[in-house]
Amino acid sequence: MDMNIDFVRAQFPAFEQPALQGQAFFENAGGSYTCKPVIDRLTRFYKERKVQPYAPYEASHLGGAEMDEARQRLAAIMGVDTDELSFGPSTTQNTYVLAQAFRQWLKPGDAIIVTNQDHEANTGPWRRLAESGISVREWKIDPETGLLNPSDLSDLLDDDVRLVCFPHCSNVVGEINPVVEITALAHAAGAFVCVDGVSYAPHGLPDVGALGADIYLFSSYKTYGPHQGCMVIRRALGMLLPNQGHYFNADSLYKRFTPAGPDHAQVAACAGMVDYIEALASHHGITGTTPAATGEAVHDLMRAHEIKLLQPVLDYVSSRNSVRLLGTTTAETRAPTVALACEKSGEALAADLAPLGIMAGGGDFYAVRALEGQNIDPRKGVLRLSFVHYTSQEEIHKLLNALDAVL
Repeated sequence: MDMNIDFVRAQFPAFEQPALQGQAFFENAGGSYTCKPVIDRLTRFYKERKVQPYAPYEASHLGGAEMDEARQRLAAIMGVDTDELSFGPSTTQNTYVLAQAFRQWLKPGDAIIVTNQDHEANTGPWRRLAESGISVREWKIDPETGLLNPSDLSDLLDDDVRLVCFPHCSNVVGEINPVVEITALAHAAGAFVCVDGVSYAPHGLPDVGALGADIYLFSSYKTYGPHQGCMVIRRALGMLLPNQGHYFNADSLYKRFTPAGPDHAQVAACAGMVDYIEALASHHGITGTTPAATGEAVHDLMRAHEIKLLQPVLDYVSSRNSVRLLGTTTAETRAPTVALACEKSGEALAADLAPLGIMAGGGDFYAVRALEGQNIDPRKGVLRLSFVHYTSQEEIHKLLNALDAVL
């Protein structure tokens, strides 16, 4: 089934804005456009329900109910229990809080595994546990391909390892890591897994229950929503780790790792992301037997469109002797996040593309370790071209023409 791109783009007010006409957005890995249902819910909350929630009067009751709705529906579409999903100010902050919980729980001599493929937000807080006597082992990427090899992970696993942290996909390499396989390896060795899904979730929310991950993190501002960090932590691990919230919330799983009060309006607006997913499903005749099945079908719809648009981009850049493409040339195995190392700096190339109507980014994208692991100078950085399912074929043509002019 082909995705109806006209219907999709009609759900995003950004495409109707005069100031954005003639501009093709290719920095979606830094944050996506916001869909209309989220904007509508956020606006309504600020106009009608911007009061302390969960009190008995009507505005407060409705505000609290909408926050609960967001958690319930989003958790259901990701195949987890409602209280296994919590919201925080950002994924970076959520990861930091989790790391402090593990700092209290782990003993000197225990080990964790991190990668050098990660965004710094999902590797830095874990690496700092070394200050408390925790052994930090690094699962290294291949310097030529930028990929993680599960067999290398097997060599790092032993009875001392308590946690394995890795990205669903890198924000510069783009290759989709085999989460189910990696999780099975870690669990067989007695370790938990923490998956950074920030760079993958925009391409379709995963069924976390099916993946088997103990922790799954992503950012709603990259999944067409407001600026929140969304964190799934499965009950078995969540109730094992020390409480990081108020002492009287220790028995509430979704409050144990959010020491700060959530942004009520933005939490409520996250229900709009599910509104959008369900609208896509309805328009395309998708009728899942469960919310998770519906989410998976919409995920597949998004991915099919992205793969079709991505392969010509990969073919083009891999044919240019003047650029180095990070990651593989196969669209099916990677997200549409294309990082290019060139003679010019990434920022300079992005600046060259801007007058041609291409909105892209350049730099290290907080993936300094991943660039260094591929022998790329992070000070020079890369040009990153990233898109999602609302990108059109015409925008891909515009991009390729612009690249022809600047490379």
